[in-house]
Amino acid sequence: MTEVLTERHAQTLLVRLDRPHKHNALTQTMYLTLAQVLREAQLDDAVCAIVITGSQTCFTAGNDLRDFLQSPPDRLDAPAFQFMAAVMGLSKPLIAAVCGPAIGIGTTLLLHCDGVYITRDATLSVPFAKLGLTPEFGASLLLPRQVGDLLAAQLLLCGRTLNGTEAVEYRLANRVFDHGEECLQHALQQAAQLATLPQPGLRASKRLLRDAIAGLQAVFVNECEQFIERVMSAEARAAIQALVGPDKATR
Repeated sequence: MTEVLTERHAQTLLVRLDRPHKHNALTQTMYLTLAQVLREAQLDDAVCAIVITGSQTCFTAGNDLRDFLQSPPDRLDAPAFQFMAAVMGLSKPLIAAVCGPAIGIGTTLLLHCDGVYITRDATLSVPFAKLGLTPEFGASLLLPRQVGDLLAAQLLLCGRTLNGTEAVEYRLANRVFDHGEECLQHALQQAAQLATLPQPGLRASKRLLRDAIAGLQAVFVNECEQFIERVMSAEARAAIQALVGPDKATR
């Protein structure tokens, strides 16, 4: 079953997470599919912008924890890291339409987007510390830069959750909406507007914005190495196993 769907809307590629029975929790297979979709979009001259979304009630619950235990990211080319690298390698605008929960990588992904539109009932959280893990996707650099050191510490260390309104207030999203369809349509409209601009200048501008974040690639690699070390630790596996439980199926 395909759990990553794509649709073409003129020059916009819509990428939709579609695993509703598991709240769009991401598996290794989904990460590989997402990485391939983004790499192909990067090379496709007919694609000028990308919108990523989930359902109208859930963006993503983050990693599928049972799948995560069975196939942890134990090397730098693990599927999750391939997806992150594909996102970071995009020269084309990436816009997120976020409805409902956006947990873990569902939140850190937003730090790499060029536009984030969110529903009021959305919940953003990065519960890495609770799982005995460390930040990923450049979050240890990008999150303090975005929201400030104190709030970043509350999010990354204390597990604070933000709703959609707070996400806009703290500059993690551009605009909040009451309904999921309205949120998605606005994201598609913004992508369509970007697609009308001269593309070489747009992509050069995105590259300059990213290059201005000094040390991001080095931080990303360091985070990956730290994450691999922690995810293989006994305490992290015990914390994740406690959440998964002995009788919960992956699918």
